[in-house]
Amino acid sequence: MTEALLSIRHLCTEFATDEGRLRAVDDVSFDLPPGGALGLVGESGCGKSVTSLSVLRLIQSPGRIASGQILFEGRDLLSLSEREMRKVRGAHIGMIFQEPMSSLNPVYTVGDQIAEVLTLHRQLPRRAAWERAIDLLTQVGIPSPAERAGAYPHQLSGGMRQRVMIAMALACEPKLLIADEPTTALDVTIQAQIIELLRDLRARLGMAVLLITHDLGLVAEFAEDVVVMYAGRVVERAPVAELFADPRHPYTQGLLRSVPSYGDNLGARRLPTIPGMVPDLRSLPSGCRFRDRCDKAFALCAEEEPALYRVAAAGEVRGERAERHDRRLARCHLEAR
Repeated sequence: MTEALLSIRHLCTEFATDEGRLRAVDDVSFDLPPGGALGLVGESGCGKSVTSLSVLRLIQSPGRIASGQILFEGRDLLSLSEREMRKVRGAHIGMIFQEPMSSLNPVYTVGDQIAEVLTLHRQLPRRAAWERAIDLLTQVGIPSPAERAGAYPHQLSGGMRQRVMIAMALACEPKLLIADEPTTALDVTIQAQIIELLRDLRARLGMAVLLITHDLGLVAEFAEDVVVMYAGRVVERAPVAELFADPRHPYTQGLLRSVPSYGDNLGARRLPTIPGMVPDLRSLPSGCRFRDRCDKAFALCAEEEPALYRVAAAGEVRGERAERHDRRLARCHLEAR
């Protein structure tokens, strides 16, 4: 088995509040191989973005990474000093942040901002960094790149700003790219262009991609494996084809039922929805965190939180606890019955 490029083990990230500590990420574990593509999905507030920020150690007070390991190429990022971590960000792990307008500096041109990454991490002279910035803008499909390099963020469209963010993230050809909702607020045509661009760049550079999104359609197009999160916990993991063909956790089933193009939904006048709301982290239900919204819940679901179980194939023993190397797992008591 290929050693993972990124291995997250039992990660817990919490935030201090007047009512106590809230765990936004609770015992999350998954692996991403070199060159792989993993989709991290779930509703808003499930812990996806906090997980990605934890990888880069960008959690700000009152938040903190409480426990766990984040192994990148076998090295635990949580053991590094801040100075060492700054050498990892951008150079080895790139990130496309969720909202490019708030992530780009409004008082510097986009060319200057890309060039700064190269002067900081690659020690390129100013002129060489600027020329490389123009080349990166060309690679991400921005027309008239030399002219656009001199533009400020507010002078570009949303799609172009997103491409600038991708250029910045790829400036040092990182081994891992974290894309946090890279197509949010973009129209469908631009969304398709951005995903195709990421696919092409991944193939050309051989980098791994962690795609964070609530859009299962994007996951189906781009990812090889999927991790589904709910209320801070991983509830299912599977290869993408298997997840869409046979979702095992009731939450994943509900998410897929709400996709317009899934199953019998084409032409339906009204899409199925998951009843209820995501639970408040300050008052989580006993047992399974999804049970109040689940139409398959039974008595044990209220008494005991389910473990992550290995999804058994036909003829295999059911109810075995998942191991880290398992690609198919679900946090549901139904998998143990």
